[in-house]
Amino acid sequence: MSWRNTRGPVRAAILSAVVLLTAAPAAAAAPPAATPASGDVTAAVTARLLGQSAVTADPFLRTAGADDTRVTVTRRDGRNWAFGTAVVVAPQVEDAYPKGSVFVAHRDRSGWQVAFDGEAAFAELAEDAPATVVSAREKEVFAAPAPAPMYAGGDMRTGMRLPYGVGQTWSYTGGPHGWGGSESPWSSIDLAGGDQRVLAARGGTAYTMCRGWIRVIHDRGYSTDYYHLWNSINVNGAGVGEGAYLGDTGTDVTCGGSASGRHVHFGLRQNSAYVPIHDHALGKWVLMRGSSTYQGYALHGSARVNVGGGLYNYGVLGFNQAIVDANGGGAVNKRTGPGTGYAVAGSVGDGATVTVSCSANGTSHTGRWGTSALWNRLSDGTWVSDAFVWSGLNGPINGWC
Repeated sequence: MSWRNTRGPVRAAILSAVVLLTAAPAAAAAPPAATPASGDVTAAVTARLLGQSAVTADPFLRTAGADDTRVTVTRRDGRNWAFGTAVVVAPQVEDAYPKGSVFVAHRDRSGWQVAFDGEAAFAELAEDAPATVVSAREKEVFAAPAPAPMYAGGDMRTGMRLPYGVGQTWSYTGGPHGWGGSESPWSSIDLAGGDQRVLAARGGTAYTMCRGWIRVIHDRGYSTDYYHLWNSINVNGAGVGEGAYLGDTGTDVTCGGSASGRHVHFGLRQNSAYVPIHDHALGKWVLMRGSSTYQGYALHGSARVNVGGGLYNYGVLGFNQAIVDANGGGAVNKRTGPGTGYAVAGSVGDGATVTVSCSANGTSHTGRWGTSALWNRLSDGTWVSDAFVWSGLNGPINGWC
């Protein structure tokens, strides 16, 4: 198959706004929330942020007040447009992590309209914003977030590498776990070692959420978070390419949480929310969850690395590519057509990367990822069963033949 501290009081004005907002927590397709026209943009963003935090599973975030927020307005255009970052700081204890978003805000007659990155309303406000607030490059990235979390539709392709140098091997120190540790979804992993240089997993626009925490917003609704960084870059919407330097592994907990040793806490988001990192591929490794947080393993073909082992960064798996998984065997036969009734035309080794031209139905086979009658035509004209490759897609990889 292809995928298978102490809390501060909340000001009365902010609290009243939060009460209004918590009745309708933000979702990917929700309209931006409005606050009274007389309100300050910082107060409006704070209210929206706390309104979302109040309905999360994280006990630290649920009890957060205005004194626990950091709203940074990085760009303004007159009195009616603003852009920046909004963070709820967590206590510096284990299993507590900050919550943060990039925001765009517009004031009209009904008040401030505030939307966070990944939401449909965010893309709409960003498109309408003047260039002094949202650049043309940012508008292009924000314009087309994925409809609903894409993983729900069976498309697990990220186009991402591991967040360090291609060809390096780092230690897989923590398997899938929540952004805040134990909570769901298990969106994050921990990585350490190598040359300590943390690099962007995919190109996009980068933002400093707070010292030691960088968010890169990518295409297809994805964004990636990098926390505990030392010497992290200071960015406000800068375009970064795949492999761009973001900082070094560290133990920074400026915005809360804890870190007992140098590492990067890497989180995966889609459409304004953390999503399960399980069954997604980074650096051509498919990440698999364990029975509890911080456990699990990673697969490259049939090669398995448990937590504590080393992950070699093979680079990006292209959207029309797949990793051969012989399910414990050394190689997979290639055929002249989509089925075992066709002649053998060579073989391809376990763990190899293949490029797919198109797909067609043929004889059914069972591999690690399930049973499938789908066959993939490779770029050399031969065919392999989809049961013995992983692409991240549940269906034809590059259209039907």
